[in-house]
Amino acid sequence: MSQKKSGPIDVAVGILMKDNGDVLLAQRPAGKAYEGYWEFPGGKVEAGETVEEALKREFMEELGITVLAAEPWCCVEHVYPHAHVRLHFYVSHQWKGLPQSREGQSFSWQGTVRVEPLLPATVPLIQWLDALRYSHSTTETNPA
Repeated sequence: MSQKKSGPIDVAVGILMKDNGDVLLAQRPAGKAYEGYWEFPGGKVEAGETVEEALKREFMEELGITVLAAEPWCCVEHVYPHAHVRLHFYVSHQWKGLPQSREGQSFSWQGTVRVEPLLPATVPLIQWLDALRYSHSTTETNPA
């Protein structure tokens, strides 16, 4: 069972976060690997691009949003059956525009993440993300 040896594919991933901690998740469109799975939006870093440039391009292409500022959050490698990826996660609290479904994908603002199934590389990040989202507020309540 030999597998082609190559480095991971760099992917820019954005977490749009509202002031109340809600984050935007998108459903992978038909025809893509893991069709129907939910993920944070993003895409491959192209030759000559920085990760942040790729993030801004992908958000405009996929959702029609202009990312005004984004901070690096974490980097995770994951090996899928179809690809080895290095996911560069950025958190943005500043963007312009409202999400539009430019690739026929569904999207949803989530407080407590309830959409399923989640892309496997996303699953372990939800707990880390909750710590990030709710560490700033000790008085905020989460309506059931």
